[in-house]
Amino acid sequence: MIGIDSKQKLKQEVFNYFLLVIGSALFVVGDVMFVNPYLMAPGGTYGISNVLNTVWPWKISFYAICMDIPLLLIGTWILGPKFGVKTIVSTILIFVFTFILETWWGYDPVIHDGPISQVAGQSMVPIPHDGGWFIPDYFLNTVIAGLIYGVAIGLIFRSGATSGGSDIISMILHKYTKISLGTLVMIVDGIITLSTLIAFGDIRLPIYSVIIIFIEGKVINLVVDGMKSYRTMFIITDKPDAIRDYIINDLERGGTCLTGTGLYKGNERKMVYVTLNRSDMLKLRSVLHLIDPKAFVNIMESSEILGEGFRALPEE
Repeated sequence: MIGIDSKQKLKQEVFNYFLLVIGSALFVVGDVMFVNPYLMAPGGTYGISNVLNTVWPWKISFYAICMDIPLLLIGTWILGPKFGVKTIVSTILIFVFTFILETWWGYDPVIHDGPISQVAGQSMVPIPHDGGWFIPDYFLNTVIAGLIYGVAIGLIFRSGATSGGSDIISMILHKYTKISLGTLVMIVDGIITLSTLIAFGDIRLPIYSVIIIFIEGKVINLVVDGMKSYRTMFIITDKPDAIRDYIINDLERGGTCLTGTGLYKGNERKMVYVTLNRSDMLKLRSVLHLIDPKAFVNIMESSEILGEGFRALPEE
């Protein structure tokens, strides 16, 4: 009989794979139905595949899998087995879903202003699709694509998988250079994004692709970290007891009181360390000038808070 902990782990693992399937399916919807018809490439192997699919027609899924498999093998050889089973499963799922959707749906845009034969006086350059030419609505399509991408990749991250693909190139370059991984990711995705300008000669395409990446990043943070926003406050004060009483009794939160030594005069000072949600942080900040007008306060945004009173610590 499986123990309670094993049952919980199994339930969590099943849920993670559910998130992985939904995230992979949404990613494909965003790419095939919103990004590809508008000739955009917001990074990744599927961004490159969108460009190649338009310049030399072949299925997006075939282009992508021809890049993803070698990248996974090379990445495992150079970096070690960092990617895990879920990343491989995600790669396969996205390939299968992409093949199904592009075969069934094609590369027609979902958002547009109508067929060119029915729309007069438009200044936007029309875009082709399987059934004719359509007047694009770049802005609305970009917003929707960014939202779908963000939710999709956020769910994939929540499942415990990584994006793989072109990120592996960044990780390999990071190993042999002193450039930070975040900078390398931006460089690699930037080159992929600029490929639309080279291939199609339209300056709007890389600009809208960058907007997709920006929206995507914001939505990923919401999906992974949730809607709650936390702030960590470091309060150096001569009245730690009064601040402690307010935090415990009025805000009903906990914290830590530390003892430190000032660099300038060498005097011993008390520092209150506390993490609060945004509304409680504003309440504490508003009363600090009444408790100790000479207090020194440093407030920092906290992207993830784990432990009692917040999110539970992960089991693994």
